[in-house]
Amino acid sequence: MRLAKFLAHGGVASRRRAEEIIAKGVVTVDGEVVKDPARDVDAANDVRVNGAAVAAEATEVWAAHKPAGVVSTAREPGERPAVVELVRESSARLYPVGRLDADSTGLLLLTNDGALANLLTHPRYEVPKTYRARLRKPVADAELERLRRGVELEDGPTAPAPVKRLGQREIEIVLREGRNRQVRRMAAAIGNEVVGLRRVAFGPLGLGSLKVGEARRLSEAEVEQLRDAGSAAAGATEPDTPTH
Repeated sequence: MRLAKFLAHGGVASRRRAEEIIAKGVVTVDGEVVKDPARDVDAANDVRVNGAAVAAEATEVWAAHKPAGVVSTAREPGERPAVVELVRESSARLYPVGRLDADSTGLLLLTNDGALANLLTHPRYEVPKTYRARLRKPVADAELERLRRGVELEDGPTAPAPVKRLGQREIEIVLREGRNRQVRRMAAAIGNEVVGLRRVAFGPLGLGSLKVGEARRLSEAEVEQLRDAGSAAAGATEPDTPTH
């Protein structure tokens, strides 16, 4: 982890302010003054600011059931509440893993583990996310098949995706892409409209019985399942090593 980020996670200051503190020459790493904010450090290093030890913040991962009207940000400068406010039992600097539209609901992960967040959201890893959408009009079998095969959007065709009917006007769809408002745009591409959208699973983790507006900290086993899902997807995207 870069030194400036280490200080930010340790609660010393924001990352930008931490860079300014480092430039003043008051930060030491293992007894040596360091002025490079990009210096790599970890929990094994003795990092101090003006002689006071700084400990890296313990990583946390939370699952939140985001209500409609709550924004997927760490903080919201306007009047709307931010999703991190759903976690009241933690003092960690949590950030959303990806996002949900303000008018969408469902499972959103929050963490201070940047490596895990990248593993779960980077397009190359294609970790699946499952959504349930209520549509304005009944959807025909032919339209479901179009969604499964992929539809043309203004930023290119969507990848094939599992889609199943839950009711005349309700579907479940699993996406491995991370495009903005993708489910809503896919519905529009078949002449329909999403009137309600809820994410019910992120990789192997389901929403379960978590109530709207509630959050819970994930167990170590659940975090490992998420990490394994991202790592497996990452491995699948790596080119095969040639044998001789």
